[in-house]
Amino acid sequence: MANRILEYFAALVASDDGLPLTEAAIAIAQDVYPDLDVQDTLTQIDALAARLAKRLPPDAGPLQKLQLLDHFFFRELGFTVNQNDYYDPDNSHLHVVLDRRRGIPISLAVLCMEIGHQIGLPLRGLSFPGHFLLRLAVPAGDVVIDPISGNSLSPQRLLEMVEPYLKHYRDESAEPIQELALWALLHPFLEPATPREILARMLRNLRAIYTQNERWERLLAVQERMVLVLPDQPIEKRDRGLAYARLGLVRPAQDDLELYLSKRPEADDADAIRQVLDDLSRRPGSHG
Repeated sequence: MANRILEYFAALVASDDGLPLTEAAIAIAQDVYPDLDVQDTLTQIDALAARLAKRLPPDAGPLQKLQLLDHFFFRELGFTVNQNDYYDPDNSHLHVVLDRRRGIPISLAVLCMEIGHQIGLPLRGLSFPGHFLLRLAVPAGDVVIDPISGNSLSPQRLLEMVEPYLKHYRDESAEPIQELALWALLHPFLEPATPREILARMLRNLRAIYTQNERWERLLAVQERMVLVLPDQPIEKRDRGLAYARLGLVRPAQDDLELYLSKRPEADDADAIRQVLDDLSRRPGSHG
């Protein structure tokens, strides 16, 4: 079952060309819910989009569509952040978010984007510091939306949100960054995220939760997906190797960690990884 689930996900993320973000995001939950019917969840989302589409005037422009989507998704359906249990892994499982209408910003954003796309509204995701945002390009200028509330965010609010993450650009004695300079620093955060980047961020959220809770089997499942999403990143194979090691799976751990060192022999953590490999070599089942 596990192999079939992973093969399905691998097929979804094999190419950037037409990568089905919503389907792949739903499929992440199959690690915890192996019997999940991904197509059924997609059908439920399609039904919501169809309900909204019936309300659109024939001549509705982007801003009017956005207003209708905002009212439908956030006000009428009541989608919002799960404030009572923000670190519940189910906040990243789209079929659960769809059912209870509670999630985290990125899962809410993926659902909102999918419904938006189906009514001709090309919403894009932003991997913004702090939490994920949505962006809509319109002739008058971009609109940035908070997927927690559906509210649009002013330029000044965006500056306030990103400024704490830019402290490394100055020391404590430096003068505050002037607004124009801060806008220049802000610009990279307003670049739309690719579907692959969005999936990676969703998986990193789960990885952080499972690491904190020491759920090593769950962590390994997430890391297996991370390797598929970012196959060219040696660090993901390193982290999968460390997850294998946590579970006592010596040979797969060695394979991944040795591959990492072959790609990054001068990495800052190279000595630490060599020590892990040395420890693994002393365990039953090691190479040698």
